[in-house]
This record gives sequence, structure tokens and C-alpha cells, in this order.
Amino acid sequence: MFFYPDFAILVYMLDIKFIRENKDLVQEAARKKRLDFNVGDLLTADDKRLSILKEVETFRALQNEANQKVAGALNSEDRNVVIEEMKLVKEQLQKKEDELKEVFIEWQKLMVQVPNIPDMSVPEGDSDAENSEFKTHGDKTIFDFEPVSHIDIMSNLDMIDLERGTKVAGFRGYFLKNDGFRLSFALWQHAVETAQKFGFSPIMAPSLLRKEPFIGTGYLPQGEEDLYKTQDSEYLSGTAEVPIMGYMMDEVIPENSLPLQYLGFSPCFRREAGSHGKDVKGLIRVHEFYKIEQVVLCEARHDESVKWHETLLEVAESYMESLGIPYRVVVNCTGDLGLGQVKKYDIEAWVPKEEKYRETHSISYFHDFQTRRLNIKYKDTEGKLRFAHSLNGTLSATPRLLVSLVENYQQADGSIKVPEVLQKYLGKDTITKNQS
Repeated sequence: MFFYPDFAILVYMLDIKFIRENKDLVQEAARKKRLDFNVGDLLTADDKRLSILKEVETFRALQNEANQKVAGALNSEDRNVVIEEMKLVKEQLQKKEDELKEVFIEWQKLMVQVPNIPDMSVPEGDSDAENSEFKTHGDKTIFDFEPVSHIDIMSNLDMIDLERGTKVAGFRGYFLKNDGFRLSFALWQHAVETAQKFGFSPIMAPSLLRKEPFIGTGYLPQGEEDLYKTQDSEYLSGTAEVPIMGYMMDEVIPENSLPLQYLGFSPCFRREAGSHGKDVKGLIRVHEFYKIEQVVLCEARHDESVKWHETLLEVAESYMESLGIPYRVVVNCTGDLGLGQVKKYDIEAWVPKEEKYRETHSISYFHDFQTRRLNIKYKDTEGKLRFAHSLNGTLSATPRLLVSLVENYQQADGSIKVPEVLQKYLGKDTITKNQS
């Protein structure tokens, strides 16, 4: 562990030994992820760090030797000679320790930029436009009338108020009302019931967090521009993944407790930096929303991570299929992966008015990228401490999911048919203006 002064915390880093032994692989990962990172700069900084560290250790050994001489000196004259020698050693040691601190700072700034290695099955590309369609489910909804947007449908049914939302909360503000409110709760309840069938334990997580979980999960320092920061230097999270991973940091998990399966619920906040002018109307992209997130910690094996990655996708697809919303699954290309992701699936729901698929779920695995930073370990059968593997995946994100649900279930008379699995929560099969 090393002190990172920019964040005032102790950070566990990706294994420098692995980076040295696989420098070409790491550099290729940076290229594939379209990151401006030079592994050579890191290795140069690491060489300098090791060289100065060796000098520091030499001076510390001399200092210890001098201390022993002082303790064993037979007379004051010998003791004074040794003390004078110690002063010189102390000055040299202090100088080298200051140098080492500066080098450590530069070294750590480079270390937090090291990307994880994408899986060989991940297609190469520059952006989400080059994501690869993996499969589709359900036919695109066809109407015998001209479909309208979720904004018009929900406004006419008194389910949403965007005008007052903007007045009160500013740009991208909104109020969900009446059946808009009830429908959101129904989606959350159904998500919890779905996940519990797969063994997930629900947990309500905080959104106002310290820096450590953000650095540990990879959202800092790279993603800082998209986070809200308080006057006390805390941050608001954009996903329950961050607090739940932080929940287990600096802990050793009993191996017989693995895998840990959490279903996190939390309010979420994102600045949507750089997105002005894109999808500004309605509920597609908002600053404040709610998510139910799947988080898994498992044994440190690639096949185990792959298995759980597919399971998280299965849970999310089961949820979407039960809602009857047409969707597709894409494999994200290298340029659309985050710093720590090995592989990611997106589920995109069909939005009739726009005649396009919109992302509603992201499902990723990281190997030990996050757990090294957060110091989350378990003891294997041989008694060796190992960093666990981590995964996460959206299960239900509202209000965005309301967009595709409302538009796909709209009726010619302006009402909304309620999906069968949600009817028990709303107590009706249709949302009409008089009922809302």
C-alpha cells in the first residue's frame, strides 16, 4: 500500500509484477480501450522508485548500525564521533525519503491509469456504435395507430410533470406522480422478487460516500467529471455497485461464504457531463434516478467469473422477458469498456417512438481489478490469501425503464396496458386518465 496524497487514502494497486512481465499485453489493452496510457512511462517511474527505495533502505541500515554503536560506545568521545556520523546519515536519509515520496506520487498517478485486460471475445472498436449484437428477444412492437412518446403519454395520464420538475430541480428535473410513482415501485418490487429466486440478498445502500470506494471501483480519478461532489469532499454515487463493493473493503471473506450475491437498491446521481444537447427531453437521461444493482464476489478463477457474468445476464433477461419488453443484448466493444472491465454486456430495450434500442442494463466483470484496490480477499483451500473476483449488473433502472415500458404498452385511446407481472402491485390491468 502507498499513500496517494491527491485522495488522502491508502490504495492497493494492480500487481506491478504482472505489468512488468506483460508490458506488451498491458499496452495493447490501453490501445484497445482507446486510452492515452504509456506503460513505458510507468516502468521508468517504477525503476526510479525501486532505485531510490534501495538507497533509502541502505541509509536506514546505516542509521540502525550507528544506533547500535552509540549504545555500545565505551566513552563519550567515541559516542560523539558516532553521533556526528549519524547526523550526516540522517540528513542523507531525509533527502532520499523526500525524493522517494515525490517518485511515489508520480508512480501512483500512473498506476491508477493502468487498464484491465479485455477478454479475447470482446470486439475491437472505438465507441458504442461498434458494439456487437449478441441476440434479440421479442418482436419490435407494431401498432395500428401512430405511437406517441412517453412524455406525451405520461403527461396526459398525469403520471409525470417535467415543467415543474425543471422549475424545482433545474435541467433534467422531473416529478413522477400517481401511477408514474406506483409503476416505479412495481418495477422495483418485481426486480427484488426476480433476483431472490436466483439467491440474491437485498441491501439498501447509501449514495453519499467517501472517496475510497470510488477509487477502489475505478470511478476515480478517471470519472470524476461525472460525479457530484459535496463541500466536505464526499461524492454522490451513480450506482449501488460502489457502496456495496466498499461494504466489503479491507475484509477477508471465508471461502465457504463465496459467492456473495448482493442486490443493492439506492438513489443514484450523475452529472451527465458532456451530454448537453443529447436526449435532453423526457426520462432517458436524468441527473437523479434509482437503481437495483446485482453485485457478486466470487473465487478468483476466470471460469468462475465467466459463469457469474452469464448468470447476471440471465437474471436481467428473465426480468425483461417477464415484462414483455422487446430487447437486444450487445457485447460492448473495447472502446466502450471502462478502465477495469474485462467484458461487458448491455441490454437495450426497444423504444417505439424513436424506433431504436436504448440501453437499460450494463453487466460487467472485472477479475481482481476492483478487489485489489479495495483489499477484498478470501483464504483458499491451501490457506493462501487471494483477491476475490467482482462482477456487477443492472437489474432495474428507473425512470429510464419506464420509457420503453410505457411506449410499448400504449393503447390507441391513450391508456397504458399494465404488464401482467406488475398488475398485482398496481391492482389493475390498465392505466387510464381517470384512474391515475
